[in-house]
Amino acid sequence: MFINTENKFIWKNGSFQKWDDTNVHILSHTLHYGTGVFEGVRAYKTSNGPAIFRLNEHTDRLFNAADKLNIKIPFSKDQINNIQCEILNKNNLNEGYIRPIVYLGNEGLGLRAKDLSVNVAVAAWEWPSYMDPQAKENGISVIKSSHRQYENPLHSGNKIIGTYFSNTMALHEALDSGADEAIMLDKNGYISEGSGENIFLVKDNIIFTPTTDHCLNGITRQSVIKIAKDLNMSVHEKNIDLDDLVKADEAFFTGTAVEITPITSLDKKYINNGKRGIVTKQLQEEFQDIISGMNLTYDSWLTYTR
Repeated sequence: MFINTENKFIWKNGSFQKWDDTNVHILSHTLHYGTGVFEGVRAYKTSNGPAIFRLNEHTDRLFNAADKLNIKIPFSKDQINNIQCEILNKNNLNEGYIRPIVYLGNEGLGLRAKDLSVNVAVAAWEWPSYMDPQAKENGISVIKSSHRQYENPLHSGNKIIGTYFSNTMALHEALDSGADEAIMLDKNGYISEGSGENIFLVKDNIIFTPTTDHCLNGITRQSVIKIAKDLNMSVHEKNIDLDDLVKADEAFFTGTAVEITPITSLDKKYINNGKRGIVTKQLQEEFQDIISGMNLTYDSWLTYTR
């Protein structure tokens, strides 16, 4: 739930507007057809003030996704980066979640998305934990979803509005069954990702993660691969069967929202006796040092807002 919205602002098309005053027209093309892109970005509290994690990479991905939909964002990358810093400060946040979104206007309706305005908005709010805080230690439960990842790599590989319906249905299916998350398979029957997270598993101290043929190449995913290799861990990208997950020594999700969260059961059967693994714990601790500004080796990953 959003809190303190009466004191918050959203940046939209060049100006800050009060949270409740920012509206989208009912005939916005994006509302009807999903033609637009978005990002999910986190900022963390550090001793040097709020710091946005891998801001440049998130903004690059926003622009790359827009290019694939032939949408020209009417602001530069530097402007969008600065706005994300400004909105965090404007809303007096020391840490939080930032959501840039690019959507088409209401000048006309129909599949012919030509001569429509391109609108850009950026919001920021408190986001203490996507999962129960204890999940970082105790892990979460997952089920194999009956909903598969969308078959079009354009959709699965980019944050495009309107392409997350299968993910939403998969998550709801998991929640309705009493689990915390879902495991989605790709069109070939291999593990793709969670409803909104990348997945890793560990077997015999080797880390495995699915290829990005049919899943988002998440920025946290890329970061964890880099961190693991810097710790002299072996990481392999490969097609992963559900049976590989069943037999894994450890498993964990990565993502902007979940950061690094252990998976301790699949379809009500324990992974690693239902406990967080040693490799997962080590990566969590390293990641926490990085996002809090304590590990200067990765200081380039942080953009300080003040």
